[in-house]
Amino acid sequence: MTEKSLPLDPRVSIGHVHLKVADLERAMNFYCGVLGFEVQQWFGSQAVFISAGGYHHHIGLNTWESAGGSPPPPNCTGLYHVAILYPTRAALGDALRRLVKAEIELEGASDHGVSEALYLRDPDGNGVELYRDRPREEWPRGPGGELAVVTQPLDLDKLFKE
Repeated sequence: MTEKSLPLDPRVSIGHVHLKVADLERAMNFYCGVLGFEVQQWFGSQAVFISAGGYHHHIGLNTWESAGGSPPPPNCTGLYHVAILYPTRAALGDALRRLVKAEIELEGASDHGVSEALYLRDPDGNGVELYRDRPREEWPRGPGGELAVVTQPLDLDKLFKE
């Protein structure tokens, strides 16, 4: 373990992720066609930057090193999942409706106390978490004030109706 360092500025955030995909059109059908991201810029026929709300890009999809490739085997290092934060419970409910309409299977759905999350795989086998955070004042806390994150089943019927 290394020496404790100074905390990171709390305004720091993760801005975007680049995913290696085997088939750009198939990935676009999922991220744009199902989830609703919009194209911001193409890089030839091998990469595209997509986002929500006109940001330069939240997700980069590319085939630079992966065209026609296969997902990594289960017992390897790499990306566990990319998490996409939705602003409201209603927006997360809309995401669930889109997945159901596209017949995309969920791997899980959890209420973590601090957030509610849907778990699935994109067409290239990358883990995807679609989630919304609860307001900080609603986060469960232990007796010492520490976070008390839980994993309980998420009521999908209730979320779907949201």
